[in-house]
Amino acid sequence: MYRYIIEDKRFVPPFNEPASLLTIGLTPLKIHQEELFAGFFKTPLELKGVFESADELPKAQGECVVYRDNLWFDREFLTYFLELARASKRPCRAAFSADDKAFRTYVLPLAQDLQPARDKNGKEIYVMDLWYFPNGYDPAIHPVIVPSDAHEIGFFTVPDFMTMQQGNLTHYAPMRAVMSIESWVHVYFASIIFGTFARAGRLDKRIDRSLFTNLRLLWHALMEQKQILHASGAVEIGRNCAIDPSAVITGPAKIGDNCSIGAGVIIDNCTIGDNVTIDAGCMLYQSTVGNNCFLPFRASLYLTAVMESTIIAQNTCLQMCVIGRNSFVGAGNTFTDFNLVAQKPIRAIDRDGQLKSVGQIVLGSAVGHNCRIGSGMVVFPGRMIESDTVLIASPQRRVISRNISFEESDHHFVVGGEVHKRFYPRQGEEVEAEERW
Repeated sequence: MYRYIIEDKRFVPPFNEPASLLTIGLTPLKIHQEELFAGFFKTPLELKGVFESADELPKAQGECVVYRDNLWFDREFLTYFLELARASKRPCRAAFSADDKAFRTYVLPLAQDLQPARDKNGKEIYVMDLWYFPNGYDPAIHPVIVPSDAHEIGFFTVPDFMTMQQGNLTHYAPMRAVMSIESWVHVYFASIIFGTFARAGRLDKRIDRSLFTNLRLLWHALMEQKQILHASGAVEIGRNCAIDPSAVITGPAKIGDNCSIGAGVIIDNCTIGDNVTIDAGCMLYQSTVGNNCFLPFRASLYLTAVMESTIIAQNTCLQMCVIGRNSFVGAGNTFTDFNLVAQKPIRAIDRDGQLKSVGQIVLGSAVGHNCRIGSGMVVFPGRMIESDTVLIASPQRRVISRNISFEESDHHFVVGGEVHKRFYPRQGEEVEAEERW
């Protein structure tokens, strides 16, 4: 069996990088896709070809899978689709129902690659760039509708005046998830809502339905003399980790190898990569922290995705944000997540630079790769700071109320600014080799 990739070279702002290279959870999207296919078929699928667009689908040969490389999906979604597609012995394309709450809420906003269609009953669906062909390309393609089977989970309760009379703030935790990565908001949804939230939702379902799961969790808790969600049945800890006894880790959670977790740290439903240091007093809730990151004392993450090799300094609070790789966010910064005056759904920039609603009342901001953010700033919701940008706090710039481009970086205006190199130019721009390296 073969696989073909439709290569999407379009850059995702503010990272200035194709989606396939962005880290979703702990893994670059390209590697994540390859690992899922290898896990499903037990052996890696031979890469038979790389297409520039779906117009090249007729080149597909033999039994094969074709997918666009900006499409993120989890193991449950891929398994559901491929099992039904292979059993049908017909050419198939993955789709979801337009009235599926989870997909409608998180996948459709800011998305441009999804195509509306109708199923055989005339019901509205959306098709995605994921195909299965049993005997090479065949234009008679049948949609395979994958349900999310999501259920609603609350994440905090606030007074009505803070939620526009919509009641408690909730998210839909899907049992199967897919996302077309076209903006930083999609990175957030895929990493956090379809990642950590979905993991908690699946554990809830297993506890409700499986006596074995309940007994296993209880056994670990009794043996370790811990509460059920604090024991190893719900918390996976890697090798060579140093964890202070006063740290509180609540599952479901996963911590990688060679991690150091200091005194008084609180970690609740998080995914932590390898070689991560989290110092005393840090608080992490439903967040992901990539490999080789460093969080000094009292840093706080709430529903936030941090890519690899990044520092989040002391007393900084990140709420519902995405932070790129090799970046530094200085001490005492606050990334807000709510429109105090307008009190309406937050808007963000799509891939074409258009400002559109994301359908969320609360949402943070995005910082690109190789950024340096000074201390003591306040960043408004839905804003972007482009890759390679340096921001130095001053009386004139304490509040970030709009998107910040590389041209506005403070390193252009200070002595010695040339030491900060640009590694992530925009699409179509060139950076000299000596400047990059």
